[in-house]
Amino acid sequence: MARLTVRDLSLSGKRVFIRVDFNVPIINGQITDEGRIIAALPTIRYALEQGASVILASHLGRPKGIGYQEDFSMAPVLGRLREIFGDKVKFSEDVIGENAENASAALAPGEILLLENLRFHPGEKKDDGEFAAALKKLADLYVNDAFGTCHRAHASVHALPSLFEHPAAGFLVEKEIHYFDEILKNPARPYVVVLGGAKVSDKIPVIQHLMGNVDRILIGGAMAYSFLKASGVNVGNSMVEEDRLEMAANLMEQAAELQLPMEFPQDHVAADSFDNPKEIIITAGEEIPDGYMGLDIGPETIVRYEGILAQAETVLWNGPMGVFEDERFAVGTLSVAETLAESDATSIIGGGDSAAAVRKAGLADGITHISTGGGASLAYMSGEKLPGIEILAQKGEEK
Repeated sequence: MARLTVRDLSLSGKRVFIRVDFNVPIINGQITDEGRIIAALPTIRYALEQGASVILASHLGRPKGIGYQEDFSMAPVLGRLREIFGDKVKFSEDVIGENAENASAALAPGEILLLENLRFHPGEKKDDGEFAAALKKLADLYVNDAFGTCHRAHASVHALPSLFEHPAAGFLVEKEIHYFDEILKNPARPYVVVLGGAKVSDKIPVIQHLMGNVDRILIGGAMAYSFLKASGVNVGNSMVEEDRLEMAANLMEQAAELQLPMEFPQDHVAADSFDNPKEIIITAGEEIPDGYMGLDIGPETIVRYEGILAQAETVLWNGPMGVFEDERFAVGTLSVAETLAESDATSIIGGGDSAAAVRKAGLADGITHISTGGGASLAYMSGEKLPGIEILAQKGEEK
């Protein structure tokens, strides 16, 4: 059954608690990437246009301890929201309690109240019922538009919505559900999954879950070296998870039994050092000489992967092909991004570093969907039930 969305709620004259993901990077008090704020605007604007007042709540960073901490304050976010919405944006330094309740009660339709960092209160991460009950006093309706937190059973995404009769999804969460839960269950074929990043351990559950539905898996990034070593290939000084080699070998056996092609780099861009390389080489094959470490997929692999992706109808990508932060080792990642941006296939980027790489390359407009969740995307791709989504009401059912 489809989840209830903000469109299904009667918003006029109501106070709407919207759990947003404003966990944005901030350096010296300045927001360096406002993507998550921009992504939440459609839901916020819709609620305001329908005659609601809006309470916005988010965490920011990982405060140590409890109570106010300047480095993790929502103040920079408040400044950006006021640039967008003007003086209709109010601020509560308290997350719960009399001051927050009074500020919420004073809101007129069309006004916004931003709460201070939810994680300043210990009840948030503990999924505390009393904390959730105190938050509920601020609003009449609940909407979750913070997909990036849906894999965590924290109070604002789990205990709190359980207290409302019809907790609903915002447009952003609705879109994530559409692509991860609906499109990928019945994909247009060929359906190709591209996996990269540092750790094979992060992707093992993803591979296990997708094996029965995908047509081909392309592997890159440091995780490829664990698979290659498990196959008996010399990978030199490349990063390898020694305690995952047996599992990597088992995955390759399972893929073979299913006749599922798993593609690994046929050549590599390798260097004698990660931090300060003095020599960078392109290997002649899949072997990496001793004294060198793989840092990107090589040109032959790029050509092969581009050819496979060009024929795909659905592509799911999570994790870069190399150390994309260094332009010398970013070619493989950029080639995947460019191929998908030029393709007519349905392309879904599972958040994290691959999403950052696509944005860095200026190719975001060519991608069908870029997820806003890193850990949440991985959890969804692994077949896990996300607490923040499971708690939302379903259409046609009263909670």
